[in-house]
Amino acid sequence: MKAVILAGGYGTRISEESHLKPKPMIEIGDKPILWHIMKIYSSYGINDFVICCGYKAEIIKNYFESFSSESWNIELVDTGLDTMTGGRIKRIENHIDDTFCLTYGDGVSDVNIEKLISFHKSKQSLATLTAIHPPERFGVLDISGEYVTEFHEKHRGESSWINGGFFVFDTKIFDYINDGDSTILERTPLETLAKEQKLTAFKHNGFWYPMDTLRDKKYLENLWENGNAKWKIW
Repeated sequence: MKAVILAGGYGTRISEESHLKPKPMIEIGDKPILWHIMKIYSSYGINDFVICCGYKAEIIKNYFESFSSESWNIELVDTGLDTMTGGRIKRIENHIDDTFCLTYGDGVSDVNIEKLISFHKSKQSLATLTAIHPPERFGVLDISGEYVTEFHEKHRGESSWINGGFFVFDTKIFDYINDGDSTILERTPLETLAKEQKLTAFKHNGFWYPMDTLRDKKYLENLWENGNAKWKIW
């Protein structure tokens, strides 16, 4: 199984760092957060990666040109500078031939990838997202049983769930991306799947944290430096 990582955005909310490098290349400890994410997947035996590049793609390419790993097979795909999340996925369609994992290039978690994939297969769903409890700044999901039914912009308390990435997709997901580069995955494609009851939610109550801002980076670095990085499962 392949893991696709969205790594092409501008990262404007962490511009203190992203004016020099793409957000997935911002370091936690001495390694890019992109490396941390790949290590999570690799811990579960997923070593084939498709990285969707865009903004400052040459920095990602330069990093992996000098990168040595005996087990990782890495495909770097230029998915455009201003392409939205769904458009980036559509652009890598010819690199995918079976069910695949996908996540954002700026968030880490101790989600059990093996159980996530097993859940997806057992439900025979077209798409599965990992639902997590949010920090207050995030919009939330309505979940009925195991299916996502609706998206909301505003946080509604600690019992709320949000989309935490760490998806599993059937190849039919490409049929739901119909507006080219302007397609935002989290809008029409996922909302349509939710209405059709084809989007399941794998509920994760463990650690999850995104690196949206400089404050987030410092928080994750502090966890790493003090040996409290719960996403470090390797």
